[in-house]
Formats: sequence, structure tokens, C-alpha cells
Amino acid sequence: MTLLRRSVLAAVMALPALAQMAAPIRPPATPLLGHDPYFSVWSAADELTAQTTKHWTGTEQPLTGLIGIDGKVRRFLGVTPRWAEPIPELRQTARGLTPTRTLYSFEGEGVRLDVTFLTPALAGDLEALARPVTYIAFDVRSADGKPHRVRLYVDAASHLAVDTPAQRAMWGRFRVGSVEAIRLGSVDQKMLSRSGDNLRIDWGYFYLAAPEPAITLGITAQGRARYLNTLELPRPRDLEMPEQTDRSVAVAAIAMDLEVPAAGNVSRYLVTAYDDIYSLEYFKRPLRPYWRRNRAGAEELLTSAVQDFPALQQRCERFDEELTVDLVRVGGPRYAAIAILAYRQTLFAHKLAADFDGTALHFSKENFSNGCMGTVDVIYPAAPMFLLLSPKLLEAQLRPVLDYARSGRWKWPYAPHDLGQYPLANGQVYGGGEETEDRQMPVEESGNMLILLGALAKVNGNAEFSRPYWPILTRWAEFLAEKGMDPDNQLSTDDFAGHLAHNTNLSIKAILGLGSYALLGDALGQKEQAAKYRKLAREFAAKWPEMA
Repeated sequence: MTLLRRSVLAAVMALPALAQMAAPIRPPATPLLGHDPYFSVWSAADELTAQTTKHWTGTEQPLTGLIGIDGKVRRFLGVTPRWAEPIPELRQTARGLTPTRTLYSFEGEGVRLDVTFLTPALAGDLEALARPVTYIAFDVRSADGKPHRVRLYVDAASHLAVDTPAQRAMWGRFRVGSVEAIRLGSVDQKMLSRSGDNLRIDWGYFYLAAPEPAITLGITAQGRARYLNTLELPRPRDLEMPEQTDRSVAVAAIAMDLEVPAAGNVSRYLVTAYDDIYSLEYFKRPLRPYWRRNRAGAEELLTSAVQDFPALQQRCERFDEELTVDLVRVGGPRYAAIAILAYRQTLFAHKLAADFDGTALHFSKENFSNGCMGTVDVIYPAAPMFLLLSPKLLEAQLRPVLDYARSGRWKWPYAPHDLGQYPLANGQVYGGGEETEDRQMPVEESGNMLILLGALAKVNGNAEFSRPYWPILTRWAEFLAEKGMDPDNQLSTDDFAGHLAHNTNLSIKAILGLGSYALLGDALGQKEQAAKYRKLAREFAAKWPEMA
């Protein structure tokens, strides 16, 4: 048995143990493919075949998964595509979630099929985390003691590479070493041309790839309908540009043939990836994704993904087990179940990019809010996860906020709310932005930033990250000393409640912010400032119960 087969088998056998540790959960949506706010595909049903797969915004991004078993075609992923004759589904027997994996089991026509969507979301390893890759691993075994001839087939519609289906897209097939690949991308490639919330990416390329032997095919949706019920794929016709109608939407497909023995299992996998080429704009500078910072391209992405799969699979299994054990230990099975689901959701709401010198910059996005990015009161509630698993990622989130705050563009004596609207981090867009103090969150964000930096210093064992920013931190501490004990009429992170004066929660945040500033001062040798603000924080804390 190969290392890949042993690893897949071990993962399937370990799933019941992990599932028993965490409480059963019925999520409103289950993560399938994902990496960032744009590459994020989910199943919004209990059964993987019950609905079309969707982007987190709810917009359809159809994936289709079929298995041919001795000539009979059954569906295990997505609905029967339009224009095709109905395709019966393979019976789903199990679904499970771990921090980095979503696992499904199916059975029918004499075989058992296990499908694992594995995203190497290892928060402590920036190299692995930065890759925009999700693997789909298959394990097939006979369920009736007989051998079977199997074809595995997966396709993706061009919806994954455009904002709306009306945008024209095209496929391209190629081979990189021993890797067969096909990509989908928009024809216009309007890179970083707009910002917003309920948007999908419409530049860069979505990839399907697999180690050979594998078959790739680009075709239109209507052309695909002619073979889905047999999986007898036609000869490729790569030079034809489809008209973008609902009948001729571009589709990228990949297929693999397996001989399943009467006893034992056969395992294969494919790679899904999204190369956005440039990810973000940062004060008018287009930023590369972090994995591209050393001039890597799509070919290197795919070949390294294939080369590293066995090791990454084993690392993800170990990480899942360790994190699940810890979650159950500290919060119990129900807490563990919710935290496991939240893990990838949190990471998929961020994008890891590289500055011009390769420095990591990590940007959050407000999803179904207003699309703000680098929002301080979004960084704040997500910070405990990053403090625990990857303080470097929290540094990468705070660095652009701090650099913006000390720039000449930000003129207010308190911390900014955000860096822009995704994917354009060109300055605050919330409230009065850089123009007025209308609808700002002065105490909220200043307190948040100082508390976050204090927590980071505690985790790191030093405050060196904060040293270059000491003057701006002092400015925020002075503001909180003057305005934080009894806050003026202003917004907080609960901006749906509107402006509130004398907000007791904001007052607590100001007190904790002043205490955190004192902690930073001690660590940086600013003893006089530290003593002054620690004394003030204690005085405020003593007054707070009576004033509240």
C-alpha cells in the first residue's frame, strides 16, 4: 500500500474518533474550497448533492462531482447541471468536520467513496497557509467483495472566476512536468478595478490539476450535457471561444480512471487553486499574494502543491487532532464543534499579501457589512485565535494599521477604523474617513489597538514590535486619558445601536487600553510613562463601578 493510500485510510479511520470528541453539529454551511474572501466555496445543505455549491455571498459557484462505476454514473457533488439528463446521486452516509478538513462518505453500486476537502490552513506556517490551494482527496474501495472499474470526474463552471455569469470566460489546458492542469479565467481580466462587499473576483485564474494519469477538458455547459450520463469525454477543442450565454458558460473538467480491487482501496487526489496574480491595492501599490513574493507563479504553485501533498496531509491530520483535543479540554465537546467550524471561516475572511520588500501583510474583510478591510474592531475579536496559533499573523494585521496611523494622511488623535474597502486599502472609508470626525470610533479603536499590542507583547515575551510606533501609541494613550473615562456621544463596534454617550463598555476598553500602554512602556524602558498611565488606569478602574 502506498504512503498516500495509507494516509487517506488513516484519515478516514481517525474521523470517527475526532467526531466523537467534538459534539455533533449541523452547520448552516459547510466549507469545501477556500483560502480568502474571494476563493471561498461552500455547501449550504446537509447532503453534498442537495444544492449547487455557493460562494459565501450565496452566489452560485457550481462544482460537479461524478463517479462512473462499471458504466453507471452517479453524482456525489452538486446538483445535476442544467441541460443534462437527471443523474442519480450516490447515497451519502457520513459528513465530518475537522479544523482543516471536510469529509464525506458515500456508498452505492458496490463501492464506498470517501471524499476529503483538505485546506492546509496551518496558521503557524505562513508558507503553507499562503498557498491558495484546497485538495480533493478520494478513497475508493469495494463494498461487495468484487472488483470495479471507476472513473472519477470533477468540473467547475466559470462562475468561480467571474463576478457574474454574464462575464465572458475561457479555459486553458496545459501540462507542468507530471501534472495535468486546466484553468478558467475571465476574458477581460479587470484586475483590482473596483471594491465592494457583495462581489466575487473577476481576475486571475481558477485551476484544477492532478498528477498524471489524468484527463482535462474545457467545454461549454451545453457541450458538457452530452457526456455527463456516460462520462465518455469528447476530444478537446481548445481553440473555440464560447459565447457567454447560459448555454455556453465555460467549464473546466478533470477525470481520473481507477481499477478498484475486490479487497483494499485505491486513492487519488486533485488540486484546486486560485492564482489572483495581484491580490490587493495598498495605498495605490498593487500587492502580490504572499506565496508569490519570491517570483513564484502558477506552475510552481501547482507542482509544489502536488509534491507536498503527502506531507501536508499528515501534518493537517496531526494539527486537527491536537487542536481538537485542546478545544474539548478547555471548553467541552460543544465548544469544540463550534470552534472547529469557525477556524476555517475565520481564516477565509483574511488575505495574506506581501509588501514590496516581502513583509507579510494580513488583511481582514468585513463580510456582508460594508466590505471594509483591516477593520480594527474586526481584528480585535479574531485576535485570540491568532495570538494562540500565529502571533506573526496578528503582527501582519496590525502593521498596516499602525503605518497608516502614523502617516501624514491620518490626522486624528485616535486610531483609525479601517484601511479601505476590499480589496483596495487606500485609506479609511467608514464614517468621515480622513475628511471629518463624523461617525468615527475613537475610544473603541484606540482601546482595541493598545490592548492588542499589549496582548502581543505578553505572548511574544517582549514589546519590540511596538517600539517603532511608540509616539503614536502615546498619542492614543493621551486621548484615552482625556476622553476615555466618560466617553462623549460616539459610535462603538455595535454601530447598529447608533451613537451613545457615557458608554460603560467603551469606558472599560479605555481603562484596559491605558493599562496595556503601561505594560508596553515597562517592556520598552519607558518607566516614567508606564508608571503614570498605570496609576491613571487604576484610578479610572476604581471610579468605574460608581459611575456605571
